[in-house]
Amino acid sequence: MSKAFTKETDAADDDDGDGPALPALPAGTRNYMTPAGYARLRAEFMALIDVERPKMVETVSWAAKNGDRSENGDYLYGKKRLREIDRRLRLLTKRLDIAEVVDPSVHHGSEQVFFGATVTYANARGDEKTITIIGIDEADSLAGEVSWVSPIARTLLKARVGDELQLVTPVGVEKIEVVEVQYPAPSSSKD
Repeated sequence: MSKAFTKETDAADDDDGDGPALPALPAGTRNYMTPAGYARLRAEFMALIDVERPKMVETVSWAAKNGDRSENGDYLYGKKRLREIDRRLRLLTKRLDIAEVVDPSVHHGSEQVFFGATVTYANARGDEKTITIIGIDEADSLAGEVSWVSPIARTLLKARVGDELQLVTPVGVEKIEVVEVQYPAPSSSKD
């Protein structure tokens, strides 16, 4: 059977080949995001739809007018890139539709861990580590950011400064203590 008559799955739609794929969300949950994370995804969506896609459509249209499409590199690459852009747009649309923007600054001054908190914790050896708990689509482990569904975030959520917790790791259970909790200060701008 021709590939034209096969059904693509949603998983194939989400694999865009155009940069990092967004991680899977737990079933039935909202896509919690900080205002900055939502703005980044929205900006990417708008850039794809307003700039990149129209430019690629123009290139493909121009290349199609140049004759034999089977050996036309501009046409073939353009069609492939259009599929990648459309896949990414579908994924971003899904993620933005279920996004729930949570402003962590509403908890400024709190000693309890909620979404958006920057938490410093210490293990039994006294080694301290600082992480920020943010949305799954915006977390960057190299920058000390973890998603709210990660094991460390799930362990820390709702804890308070001074609480001792049991963190389950692949190596075993590790005792950690919450040392400090910080939130960004509320913005003073009035809209």
